[in-house]
Amino acid sequence: MDPKFVNATSKRLARLEAAVFGPKTVRTPTAARDAGSGPTAGLRMLIAQGFFKSKQNLAGTRAALEKHDYHYSVQAVDMALKRLSRRDGPLVALKEAGKKAYAKRK
Repeated sequence: MDPKFVNATSKRLARLEAAVFGPKTVRTPTAARDAGSGPTAGLRMLIAQGFFKSKQNLAGTRAALEKHDYHYSVQAVDMALKRLSRRDGPLVALKEAGKKAYAKRK
């Protein structure tokens, strides 16, 4: 084939793909996004500091986050705790007197 034809066709194809699929973007991994902001990052910081060595409830966890300037709603902190207490997560969820308590998984 003629190299000019191949070059022109590949340029045209690249333009059409950009128009249909949008520009190519590099997605950052979830761990990199959660490194410094959000309630999950605050909870990971508390885990690293040893806050969850004993059982902690939602209210105590939220108060500890606020001491470190992580000000989030009850729902946001609760959802982050639920996500971190999944089967492969660093926390475990326990029921105490009808309320959930969280501790570091061993």
